[in-house]
Amino acid sequence: MSFFDRFKTQSYAPSGHGGSYGHSGFPPGTHPDVIRSFQMVDRDRSGFIDENELQQALSSTYQRFCLRTIRLLMFLFKNPHDPLRIGPKEFAALWSCLGQWRAIFERYDKDRSGKIDLFELRDALYGIGYAIPASVLQILISKYDNGSGGRVELNFDCFVECGMIVKGLTEKFKEKDPKFTGSATFSYDTFMTMVIPFLVTYD
Repeated sequence: MSFFDRFKTQSYAPSGHGGSYGHSGFPPGTHPDVIRSFQMVDRDRSGFIDENELQQALSSTYQRFCLRTIRLLMFLFKNPHDPLRIGPKEFAALWSCLGQWRAIFERYDKDRSGKIDLFELRDALYGIGYAIPASVLQILISKYDNGSGGRVELNFDCFVECGMIVKGLTEKFKEKDPKFTGSATFSYDTFMTMVIPFLVTYD
């Protein structure tokens, strides 16, 4: 099973859980550190955390995650019963996914700068099965240009955001191209429904 197949089976598992949780709210075998990270930010003991609490939990382990990336993660790992918060199962799946993205980030950060440039991003996406055209890559990475005129480089959270956008949109496209022809026909409504969720999470 590929990295993305594993991710797909993990990321949308419903929580089915509310109220105080204890360890039973997490999938079997969840690392105690993951449980502890969730419990530390769930101060009201509701069994769910919101975007600010998720940002706090992730930023205590990785570098600080920007709220834009957090909102994309909240959308992708949303709880079916409470789309504004995530529960233990969603949190565990998200944590596992980020660990896999971290391994990819470190593998393709060739100069060990702690950041990913355009060429490293290209190689990383290609390495996990996405041959993105140069023009699309340039558009993708230009979103993170701070206007300084220097080379655009991505921190880990922005790298995750780019990867999840490419993965998510590619999977949506493949649903309409089941024979993998590289072409698909969309209605305007279908196209907008497919793309907009990956854009509104930015705001």
